[in-house]
Amino acid sequence: MFSNFLSKLSLVFKDVTLRKRIFFVLAALAVFRLLATIPIPGIDVLALEQFFSNNQFLGLLNIFSGGGLSNLSIVMLGVAPYITASIIMQLLTIMSPKLKAIYQEEGEAGRKKFSQYSRLLTIPLAFMQGFGFLILLTRQGIVPDLGFFGLITNVLVIAAGSILLMWIGELITEFGIGNGVSLIIFAGIVASLPSTISQLIFTFDVSQVPLYLGFIAVGLFITAGVVVVTEAERPIPITYAKRVRGMKVYGGISTYLPLRVNQAGVIPIIFALSILLFPQMVFNFLANINSVLISSVSNFILGILANGWVYAGLYFLLVFAFTYFYTAVTFDPDSIATNLQKSGAFVPGVRPGRTTSEYIGKILTRITLVGALFLGVIAVIPLGMQAVTGITALAIGGTALLIAVSVVIDLIRKIEAQISMREY
Repeated sequence: MFSNFLSKLSLVFKDVTLRKRIFFVLAALAVFRLLATIPIPGIDVLALEQFFSNNQFLGLLNIFSGGGLSNLSIVMLGVAPYITASIIMQLLTIMSPKLKAIYQEEGEAGRKKFSQYSRLLTIPLAFMQGFGFLILLTRQGIVPDLGFFGLITNVLVIAAGSILLMWIGELITEFGIGNGVSLIIFAGIVASLPSTISQLIFTFDVSQVPLYLGFIAVGLFITAGVVVVTEAERPIPITYAKRVRGMKVYGGISTYLPLRVNQAGVIPIIFALSILLFPQMVFNFLANINSVLISSVSNFILGILANGWVYAGLYFLLVFAFTYFYTAVTFDPDSIATNLQKSGAFVPGVRPGRTTSEYIGKILTRITLVGALFLGVIAVIPLGMQAVTGITALAIGGTALLIAVSVVIDLIRKIEAQISMREY
């Protein structure tokens, strides 16, 4: 296994195109990390550290900003507006048959058009989220009173930083390897590891050793579980009908259609966290408005969301639902059945056409149930540990680990696909 890994690694660096793609990804992530160190002007650093301490909402939001929120950098929003825009566009495909046709039936051109709509929607969302954050941070005393022109300037800077980061992510997807947005989130998670490890070393307490061991065990379990479920497949046997042309017989071969247990990958986790974070951000903003009714309602809802068990339950349900939703949007059994019928292939014992579509859809529903349940359980385990131990960092660390493992698996798969293509 190790020799196989080394041989593949040598193939990666021997291939000029693949090497250029990897170096492009590294250069783009380096630019992102540089931008994440440039803060917006006039920040009270001490107040910022106190505000961030033991705040799970901001800790999770910092994951999506790629670590840019913790020091209020010019890319403090990260890719959150783009993710929100993508979620809105995916939801609109259910309500609009025209959008669904663009996404599923027009091929690569339709997906490019769909992505363009998501980018355009990102712009107003970036301005809205930037304005909301600055108002919230100003009222907390972290950012000084900016005045009208100062506020508008900072909103423009923050929104521009988010749009620039979206563009960098798109460049990584097009000219690099892997999903650019996921890699930006992954880079932010990895960048926070040195400070987290050093903090654990300096605050090491012998009495906390069982807790540390428990956290390591859960981390290994999450890593192994995500790898197993992501790699698991359910093969559907496919047979190609024999065709006689002249004196030759074509077809008659048997193969299989691999259906992944978790078709959606890391997307359900990112979507679920975005949906959870958005209302918290809105109600955090509304809680500071000079209206007794709005403030009391906002504080009540925030109190409910602050409950660990309620939050874990919502997180589980959203991960579960988005796994099914994203699988339904990206995988169409009808088109698979149609393509099989056109190529003269069929599932043994199943009538081609509509019956084959229903058969594939039935299997997909069953295996997605396993993937969705497992992904939901894995997602809430760190939250359960937080409820038991009272350490907020466990929940944030568990979510970050879940995203990081899924992104790494997806990246490795895409590198292997590039290697296989080069070999052929």
